[in-house]
Amino acid sequence: MSAHLGVDGLRNLEGHTEFDITWPWTRPEGLRAGTTAVLRVKDEAPSLPFVLPPLLRACDFVLVVDNGSTDGTPDVARATAERTGLAEKLTVASYPFAVARAGAEHLAQHELSVHSLSYFYNWCFAQVSTRYSWKWDGDMVLTTEGEVSIADLGWQVGDVQSIIRVPRHPLFLADARHGYLDLGLRNAEEWGFPIGPDFVYTKAFEWEIRTTPVGVRSVGLPFGLCVELKYLDGDEFAHWTDPESFATSWRNKRKRREWEVFNALKEGTVPDGVVDLTAPHGVHIVDHVTRTWLPRAPRPLQVG
Repeated sequence: MSAHLGVDGLRNLEGHTEFDITWPWTRPEGLRAGTTAVLRVKDEAPSLPFVLPPLLRACDFVLVVDNGSTDGTPDVARATAERTGLAEKLTVASYPFAVARAGAEHLAQHELSVHSLSYFYNWCFAQVSTRYSWKWDGDMVLTTEGEVSIADLGWQVGDVQSIIRVPRHPLFLADARHGYLDLGLRNAEEWGFPIGPDFVYTKAFEWEIRTTPVGVRSVGLPFGLCVELKYLDGDEFAHWTDPESFATSWRNKRKRREWEVFNALKEGTVPDGVVDLTAPHGVHIVDHVTRTWLPRAPRPLQVG
């Protein structure tokens, strides 16, 4: 990034000056205490009514960056925040450029292009004004315990150089009452980061990666705090150039498991480690899993 990297920010190769990046820690007002969850979304209208309420309650601010949705995602985000009574915590922004898919497309794209994943992520997190941030996805839903845990961390992480790893389990949705929870996959990615010059995005092989200084403490939260929604009637791997490449790269172990479970369920087979769940009448499967089933599930959640 050195050719276009300045003390204050980044300039994109295409010359879209309105989307040049100014690092938030260089602004005169500086950074304020608190946490901001940053969601980079495209066509997440079905998920946001589940994702946003607990996140808005747990964080000081939530930033939703829409990347060309065609399903009304920005309006759903605003309406959900209004219903939750926390609209003042929500900001909706727009990033109008097509972003390279993970894998080969990302690898071929210059990291200072507005079309690269790393530039897109840097732009999104440059909009944050708090000292701490959560890299959140538009399909990640906190459980009851997860909401309390993230809220509790809010006052603890603001002035410390710590990274938080948030575990989550894929929840494959068949319909409003029926789903499959994969407890056979242990996955706790780094989602909580300080905002500062040591924690910016750069280009990696299949995806973007956030730089991290040596010696920074990494804290792992317990399992059972978050589920990631996967729709069996949708294209869950549209953001990848070639999903079949999951089988050939050790770095894609998590995505390979998701690919295998997704296709097995589509064919009518429930793999080992996957729990078949049906919600009571009148209760959505997402609410059933996050508010009732997972909080009461025995620990540990590792299966197999």
